[in-house]
Amino acid sequence: MSLLRRRFMKQSVNSRTFLQILADRSFSTVKIPSGRRKTTEFDKLINEAGSSGDFETIRRLLNNRIVLGSFNTSETFKFLTNTVSYSSDLEDLRRVLPQIDGGFSRKNAYDILISRLCKLGRIDDALIVIGDMSNGRLGLTPSTFHPILCSLTRKNKIEEAWRVVESMRSKSVPMDVTAYNYFLTSHCYDGELESASEVMRKIEEDGISTDSRSYDALVLGACRAGKVEAAMAILRRMEEDGVTVLYSTHAHVIAGLVEGGYYALGLEFVMAYAGKDLGLDSESFGFLAGKLVKRKRCEEAKVVVKEMVMRGLRMGDELRQFYERNVRNDDDDDDD
Repeated sequence: MSLLRRRFMKQSVNSRTFLQILADRSFSTVKIPSGRRKTTEFDKLINEAGSSGDFETIRRLLNNRIVLGSFNTSETFKFLTNTVSYSSDLEDLRRVLPQIDGGFSRKNAYDILISRLCKLGRIDDALIVIGDMSNGRLGLTPSTFHPILCSLTRKNKIEEAWRVVESMRSKSVPMDVTAYNYFLTSHCYDGELESASEVMRKIEEDGISTDSRSYDALVLGACRAGKVEAAMAILRRMEEDGVTVLYSTHAHVIAGLVEGGYYALGLEFVMAYAGKDLGLDSESFGFLAGKLVKRKRCEEAKVVVKEMVMRGLRMGDELRQFYERNVRNDDDDDDD
């Protein structure tokens, strides 16, 4: 067995991959990282190539990283920024992406590019790239549109986001629960319960099952609208239906109780779930204590942090300082 053959067999690649890597490496001196743990190396090389305008190397790197089990990340196209070269860089990417191996490698590269464009606030450009995918018949999926819907709904550009949904449907891409949840969360964050109810109606009409994020948004909406009792009823419904309750869902209720001035009920709520999930205990007790400290409810906060110490729960730096100043010192004085 030759040395060259032994070298590539260690990478667990098939014969087609072996030939492709040999062919690609003959065109450049850029070293392709090997192995499954080289994600950051691939991202670094891609961004270096992009910064220097070497888009042929970007094409090769995008091909080979998927072959070697190193998937694209949010850092992959970091070189693409709002600089003077932005437009030309994007055009070069649009030129080389169709040359990537078909299937997952190409689609994933497009999806990551769309996500990057949305982070830059370049929604129109992201939609242009989606047009490229549609023309290339790359199998658009709801997840391709998620970064766009997320970006628009976070900025409360609801009408614009619904126009994107119309574009999805025109391309035979269905809505999924994640896409609907972006709308639901946006409305609920603003306490717009009627609009949230309309989104829920659309979800039901499409025959889509809600998930933990859907319920989490509804609990948030009820709390933001000052209807904490309704929020707690929704949480109980989640438990009855066997839906996983997120830590953030508990946090919404705690925040609603504290902001409504129901400090004792806040502690009672946290205590009702205590002892079942150490992570939840740390998050809930810590969140409640932090809220009370910010509202200068020192005595109530002292009770909570004492409970945290008794249960051996971790504290953040600010709570630890509060404990040292207001609880431990008091206990030491009592001992004297």
